[in-house]
Amino acid sequence: MVRTPRKPPRARRREERRSEMSGATLTVTSLGDQDVQTVFGVIHPPQVALVGFGSVAERPWGTNGMLCVRPVVTATLAADHRATDAAVGARYLTVVDRLLQKPEEL
Repeated sequence: MVRTPRKPPRARRREERRSEMSGATLTVTSLGDQDVQTVFGVIHPPQVALVGFGSVAERPWGTNGMLCVRPVVTATLAADHRATDAAVGARYLTVVDRLLQKPEEL
């Protein structure tokens, strides 16, 4: 049996459909008010990303060699890799983390 090579995905061939790339959105969801600690989102086109926030919980945290208890929230990111890559998502979450550490900068 002779196997033919598989084509790369349309996005790699730069052949996305207009409907797949228009109206892109970033959705933010929070289930913290329902005591959910972690949100694992599922994106649906035309979404390009979904950021989920869980509830704030007191957790042990190490800072400068000292152990203390701090309020901590878990943020997750689900992203469509046809539109962006993990590096952009990591930078986004880093900015969100920085802003949550200093809410007066919002």
